[in-house]
Amino acid sequence: MGKTIERMRSNPRGDWRIADVERACAEAGVACMKPSGGSHFKVGNPHGGRRLTIPARRPIKPVYIAMLVKFLDEEGRR
Repeated sequence: MGKTIERMRSNPRGDWRIADVERACAEAGVACMKPSGGSHFKVGNPHGGRRLTIPARRPIKPVYIAMLVKFLDEEGRR
């Protein structure tokens, strides 16, 4: 996994922003789709399958960072 994901894993309570989420997704090779009218980014395959929804408000709550790390770990095993 990439450096951003490892930093998120070790410190989910950090001041994470949506740009960090996008960087972590790029490192893992997973799409991070911008909202088309709402305020939540969607992480996953753009053609369907599992998705994770993350609010774009700043700072992103630690629970969402922990869920993102777990999601990226599981997607990396596929």
